[in-house]
Amino acid sequence: MTVIGTGVDITEVTRLKKAILKWQDAFLSKVYTPAELRNARAHGFMYQHLAGRFAAKEAIFKALGNKDLTWQDLEIVNDREGRPHCSILNGKGANARVHLSISHVKEYAVASAVITKKG
Repeated sequence: MTVIGTGVDITEVTRLKKAILKWQDAFLSKVYTPAELRNARAHGFMYQHLAGRFAAKEAIFKALGNKDLTWQDLEIVNDREGRPHCSILNGKGANARVHLSISHVKEYAVASAVITKKG
């Protein structure tokens, strides 16, 4: 397994919540995919959940170092076992596999990403 890059990010839940309340759908639709929003709304701690996804995307941006990657090119949902899984959409991650970990508490969400070469 060849490692392409690693990244880590921490997000303040209250800062993210303020951005969502201020910019509402404009912010949500820029940063999150419809599947991510459906998933977050199904959780009791929506803002912590969204902060975790935000931190995860930032960690992936850092790990990949691809300036052409957008928020909508990454989709993070949980697999059947509850583990976070990232799909790189729009044909931008053909050779990359994302290994992801997300954790959150009341005030902070943190994520780490390791990108390996597929194959």
